Amino acid sequence: MILACQNISKSFGTDTIIQNVSFHVEDNEKTAIVGINGAGKSTLLKIIVGELAPDSGDVTVAKGKTIGYLAQYQDKDSNETIYNEVLHACDALIEKEEKLRKMEEDMQHVSADELEKYMEQYNRFSHAFELEGGLTFRSEINGVLKGLGFSENDFGKKMSELSGGQKTRVALGRLLVTKPDIIMLDEPTNHLDMASIAWLENYLLNYKGAVIIVAHDRYFLDRIVTKVVEISRHTATVFPGNYTAYARQKEIQRESLLRQYYNQQREIKHQEEVISKLKSFNREKSIKRAESREKALDKIERIEKPIDEKTDMHITLEPEITSGNDVLSVKGLSKSYEHKLFSNIDFQIKRGEKVALIGNNGTGKTTILKIINGIVDADAGEIKLGSNVEIGYYDQEHQNLDPDKTLFDEIADAYPNLKATKIRNVLAAFLFTDDDVFKRIRDISGGERGRVSLAKLMLSNANFLILDEPTNHLDIMSKEILESAINSYTGTVLYVSHDRYFINKTASRILDLKNETILNYIGNYDYYLEKKEVQELAVFGTTTQDNANVSSETTGTESASNGANQKLSWEEMKKQQAAKRKLENELKRTEEEIAAREAKIEALNEELSKPEVASNSYELNKIHEEQMQEEAALEELYAKWEELSLQQDC
Repeated sequence: MILACQNISKSFGTDTIIQNVSFHVEDNEKTAIVGINGAGKSTLLKIIVGELAPDSGDVTVAKGKTIGYLAQYQDKDSNETIYNEVLHACDALIEKEEKLRKMEEDMQHVSADELEKYMEQYNRFSHAFELEGGLTFRSEINGVLKGLGFSENDFGKKMSELSGGQKTRVALGRLLVTKPDIIMLDEPTNHLDMASIAWLENYLLNYKGAVIIVAHDRYFLDRIVTKVVEISRHTATVFPGNYTAYARQKEIQRESLLRQYYNQQREIKHQEEVISKLKSFNREKSIKRAESREKALDKIERIEKPIDEKTDMHITLEPEITSGNDVLSVKGLSKSYEHKLFSNIDFQIKRGEKVALIGNNGTGKTTILKIINGIVDADAGEIKLGSNVEIGYYDQEHQNLDPDKTLFDEIADAYPNLKATKIRNVLAAFLFTDDDVFKRIRDISGGERGRVSLAKLMLSNANFLILDEPTNHLDIMSKEILESAINSYTGTVLYVSHDRYFINKTASRILDLKNETILNYIGNYDYYLEKKEVQELAVFGTTTQDNANVSSETTGTESASNGANQKLSWEEMKKQQAAKRKLENELKRTEEEIAAREAKIEALNEELSKPEVASNSYELNKIHEEQMQEEAALEELYAKWEELSLQQDC
C-alpha cells in the first residue's frame, strides 16, 4: 500500500464537503475519483498533498514515496520558455551532469597513482547518473512536450504568452518528467485534443507508479483505471474495475436497493393494513395482536429510497416542426487564416442523423460550425440548408450570452413571450434557483454559462442543433443527461466534441477533419477507431490495415470497392440495430414479467391475510408453496434482467 486515507472529513463553515472518507491505493494502481461537481473531489486531492488540512482523519503515504500533483487551474507566469520550464524539473540531474563534466575535466590533472581510485569514483557516479535517467531526460522532455501537443517551434515560447490551457499542459509535462511515485491529476484532459489524450493514456498505462485521477472523461477513465472511488453525499464508496464496470455495478446496486425498498414498502403497507383490520375488531385479543405487530414494525430498519443524482438537471430537446430529409449540404468549402485550415470539403447531413465532427486542435472544426451559422465567411464553397430547417447553436465560448445581463433577463429577452414562472422553472431545471437567477452572466463559472446556453437551446424548439463542445465543464451525471436528451431528440444534430465516450454514445456518423479534408465514418467512435487506419491508408496512403470504408464524400471519387464497403457498413449497421432491437424487446418482456410476478406475490400476500385462509392449514400451505415458487421465479427474472442490462451497456 502506497497511500491510505482514513476517515477524512472537511467542512467549510456550515457546509460539509466530505465526511469519513476512507480508501487506499496500492503500488502501480490506477485509481479514479468520481462524483458530481461540488462533491469534494478536488478538495480531497488538496488534502492528500497537504494544501488543505482535514478537519479530522489521516493521510498516510508510504515512507520515502513522492507525490506529484497537477491542479485543475494553472496561473504561473514567468519569462521562461516552455522547454526550460519543463527542464527545471530536472535541475538535480543537470547539477549531476555538470559535476560529471567537471570530473572529466579534472581527470586530466589527476596523477597516475590516484587515477585508478578517481576512475572508480567517476564510474560509480556516472552509473548512478545513468540509472536516474541522466542520459535520456532531454529526449524524454522532447517526447512529453510533443505528446502533449507542442511542436518544436513552440518550445521557445515564453510562459507569459501562453493561455491557461497551454500553461496546464506545460505543468502536466513538468510533472510527468519528474516521475513521482504517485501522480495525482485533476482534470488532465480538459485542454488536450484527441491525439494528446491518446498519448497521455498510453503514458499512464505504462507508468511504473500509482496514478490518481479526477476526470469527467469516461473514455479516458475506462482505458486507464482499475479502481473507482465515488464521492457521493459526502462519503466514499470503492468499486473495482474501470468506469464502465463502476457504472454497471452502480446501476445494479441501485436496482437492487430499489427492489428491496419497494418490497419493504409493500410489506410495511401489508402489516399496517393487518394492524388496522385487527384493531377494527375491537376485541382484547385482536388489539393485543395488533400491538404486537406494531412493535415488530417499529423495530424494522427502514430502507431509504435510492435517490438518482441524474434527476438533478432536466433537459428536454424536441423540435417544433419537422425539417425536410436533406438538412445540410456543404460543397467545396475552403478556409484559411495564417495557414490553410481546410480545402474543397464536401459533406451532407440527413434528417435525424447525429453527426460528430472531430479532429485535432487547430484543424478548423469550430470554424466550420461558425461558417454554417453565418458567423464566419468561407473563402470558397457553398452552404445550403434544407427546407424548414431551424438551427439552434451552442457556442463553446458562449458569445451568445450577454455578460451584463442576469440569468433571468438573458432568458426573458430571448423569449419575451415566456411568463416569469416559466423562466424560473426552466432555470431551476438547470440548477439555478432562488436568487441565483439574478446573478450576472459575467459572475458565473464556465460550467454555469454552459447550463444557461443549454437552457436557451432547450427553449428554441430548433430541429437542427449545432453544438460546439457541449460537454465542456459538465460533470459525468450532467453529460449522461445530455446524452439521453440527444439520443431521444427527433431532430438532427451536428456537434464538435473531444469527449470520446459522449461521441460513442450519441454519434451515428463521424466526420474526421484531417489533413485539410474530411473523412467520413458511418458509425460511432468505436467504429471510427476500428476503421481509422484503413480509411487513412485509402485516402492518404500513410497507414496499413485492411477493410477500409471510404465514401465518395471523403475522396471526391467513386469506385466499385468504395461502394461495396459502403454497402457492407450499412449491412453491418442494420444487423447491429436488429440485434439491439431484439435485446430491447427481450428486456422489455422481462420487465413486464417481473411486474406480473410481483403483482402475483402481492395478491398471494393479500390472500394470506384473509381470516378464512389463516384458519385453513391446507390453504395456508398451498398459498405458501405457490408464493415460494413465485419468489424463486422472480429471482431468476431479476438475474436475467441484470444480464440483459449488461448486454445492452456493452
